[in-house]
Amino acid sequence: MANSSTTSDDILTCARSLIVAGGYNGFSYADIAEVVGIRKASIHHHFPSKADLVRTLVARYREDAKAALADLALQVSDPLEQLRRYVGYWEACIADATAPFCVCALLASQLPVLPEEIALEVRAHFRALSNWLATVMESGARTGEIRLTRSPHVEADAFMATVHGAMLSARAYGDPKIFGVVIGAHMARMIAPPGHDTKKRPREFLP
Repeated sequence: MANSSTTSDDILTCARSLIVAGGYNGFSYADIAEVVGIRKASIHHHFPSKADLVRTLVARYREDAKAALADLALQVSDPLEQLRRYVGYWEACIADATAPFCVCALLASQLPVLPEEIALEVRAHFRALSNWLATVMESGARTGEIRLTRSPHVEADAFMATVHGAMLSARAYGDPKIFGVVIGAHMARMIAPPGHDTKKRPREFLP
């Protein structure tokens, strides 16, 4: 049973790397078999189809992200610092190439060609991340640390899009530092200046 679990994890880890490198259609079971060192039949035993494999991968990715963000909230109470830690995670992953791109962001760009069961998991990840960001931003606005010009959910979607866009820019330029430059500029605009009074902002941005 332990060996089965280890093999399954190895398959998922390999699939994630291959998706980030070449997208959903950029790999086959033969590619995974070669990297992991198993037969294709073994992969089919764990994941009967490629759709099963990627759906499981995205579902696990979403649950891992949810757990990591919950753990971050326990470690750090300051909303602005939570955003910095979140951005810092990706900045480090891009710099050392351990995870140079969000697998869900990459799959989102391919939604028209993805099986529906995978698309549902990808959308669920985006909703969960957006809700977490909105909660953090609303909390930061209340403490006066974060300046919002639109509703927390709109700001959350803009922030999420900026993070993923910064990943794409870093890849396009072949320069990991671009990520920090792009997201840093966005965060600088969000940070409220000293003495910023949240009470002066429109009521609709303080639900």
